[in-house]
Amino acid sequence: MSSLTISAEDEKRVKGLGFLNNKGTDNFSGRIITVNGKITAAQQRCIAEAAEKFGNGNITFTTRLTVEVQGIPYDKIEAFREYIKKEGLETGGTGSLVRPVVACKGTTCQYGLLDSFALSEEIHHRFYEGYHTVKLPHKFKIAVGGCPNNCVKPDLNDLGIIGQRIPVLDEDACNGCRKCSVEKTCPMGAAKVVDGILEIDKEKCNNCGRCVGKCHFDALSEGTYGYKIYIGGRWGKKTAHGKALGKVFTDKEEALNVIEKAILLFRQQGKTGERFAKTIERLGFEHVEAQLLADDLLEKKQEILEAELHVSGGATC
Repeated sequence: MSSLTISAEDEKRVKGLGFLNNKGTDNFSGRIITVNGKITAAQQRCIAEAAEKFGNGNITFTTRLTVEVQGIPYDKIEAFREYIKKEGLETGGTGSLVRPVVACKGTTCQYGLLDSFALSEEIHHRFYEGYHTVKLPHKFKIAVGGCPNNCVKPDLNDLGIIGQRIPVLDEDACNGCRKCSVEKTCPMGAAKVVDGILEIDKEKCNNCGRCVGKCHFDALSEGTYGYKIYIGGRWGKKTAHGKALGKVFTDKEEALNVIEKAILLFRQQGKTGERFAKTIERLGFEHVEAQLLADDLLEKKQEILEAELHVSGGATC
């Protein structure tokens, strides 16, 4: 069936609620936000029931860890939203806004250095929900990876966080073993025994933490947990690899503040229609980094939020 019976205005309105038109029909896919890619068994049952009751029975999973129920007629959209609300579920995830957060499995993984689920949920409430009425120049995507394996590709998002464990070497305890267990363990080749003492090349080390606890003489028994932040990544027709800020943050609140400052900077200094990667390229990485490490943007938060900017935004999906 042609979608001519649905006006462009109505299609745009429900798109803002997270309902995307199924090409060539009057039906829509309802995009359900999972917060961090984790839903309960009760929520899964609710989604399945809603798919049969209001849609065509098909459920798809997006690359951004949201769930789409297909084939929902326009006149059933509100009933669908009410039905899933009983299990605390909502639709959304479109527009020139902070988008739903993507997270890896975190500490349930053997390599996980931070609780990606918990951190992503905090980011969801503070920035996806908290900034949901704040129009940006374009979409702003955030990803949280629990370790440098980069399974969710944090450096290909507008902002990405990677869990870190910075090795703390006690040189006095090092025996300079000819067959060093730390050197053998390091997947990056950053740990080497040189002139009878273990050295860690900071340029090669990615702070994966796998070396911590591997020394038989406790020369490397400690590691400082932290957050590495990448900015300016982009995936799509024009790709860009994000670049890491020079500082590894060891305080969670400081890392969250950097996210907020990045969003405020993008709103204030980004041009309508450009992605954050382009804004950084235009302004210069060093200039952007300096602003993210200072507090001026947070001090001007209300002024930036109240400014009449990016009324239309640049996101088309």
